[in-house]
Amino acid sequence: MQSLAMRHLDRIVRAVADKDVVMTLVGESGSGKEILARRIHDLSSRRAEPFVPINCAAIPEALFESELFGHEKGAFTGASEKARGKIESANGGTLFLDEIGEMPLGAQAKLLRFLEGRKFMRVGGSTKIAVDVRLVTATLRPLEDEVDAGRFRADLFYRIQGVPLRVPPLRERHEDIGPLVRQLVAHASARLGTRPPKITREAMVALRSYAWPGNVRELRNAIELVCLLREGRSARVRDLPPAIQHTLPPQAPRNPRENVELSIDRPLRESIEQILSAALDAEGGNRARAAARLSVSLRTMQRYASRVGVK
Repeated sequence: MQSLAMRHLDRIVRAVADKDVVMTLVGESGSGKEILARRIHDLSSRRAEPFVPINCAAIPEALFESELFGHEKGAFTGASEKARGKIESANGGTLFLDEIGEMPLGAQAKLLRFLEGRKFMRVGGSTKIAVDVRLVTATLRPLEDEVDAGRFRADLFYRIQGVPLRVPPLRERHEDIGPLVRQLVAHASARLGTRPPKITREAMVALRSYAWPGNVRELRNAIELVCLLREGRSARVRDLPPAIQHTLPPQAPRNPRENVELSIDRPLRESIEQILSAALDAEGGNRARAAARLSVSLRTMQRYASRVGVK
């Protein structure tokens, strides 16, 4: 990443990733906390062992202890088989507790007991099981506020405080949007089986100007949409989700000659495609006005657009 905030965060992660300390990631929803947790795991000596994530906000309270610690056959109605919990599944690796502030108080007490002795019993069991896991937690809100409100145990808070890391929201690191877009385009195209679209300069300006309340998750969704709609073609401002289309600042260049960097090393077809796309962006997709801006007839413009695949 290019932003100062993320470079600073990465330096801390590299320094402590292989130390056996609890790390707590604080950041908004969708800001990339799980991605950072996986990076911590990948940089540690536990990288060859499992990385097991748990979204504490998505588990019903009645099932939480079973999900975390597992259960024995017959431990409760419906427990027809013995089941391993997430802690046991993460043995040797990393257990990532996302949104730990949403963990029920009863489960918090059992988690604290496990952290103190690294042993636990399955629900309905009588035998203690020893495991070796590295714990990384994440939260939307500072856990101190949850402790003050009586929703989080103070003793567990002090036990997992460890190394706190703030993950900045995307609106505070717009320098990272360009590299993220390129990475997400590559990943989405490979997953969807589509040819990567080409993000025009004006579209990138809009992407960088948007506030991204949904953070990296919202950016990923926007890029997946573009990959589906503009497969192998230029993705312009009007191809972005509506909320992003209206974020271009007033001073953004509107003249296609200012938007296009030409090079004799670039194939002529790509240069023509870029010029036509920039003109269409500048005129809101109106072909007649775009042709006039380029000082050519509408028929000529349509002929070239058809040849290079600009729609």
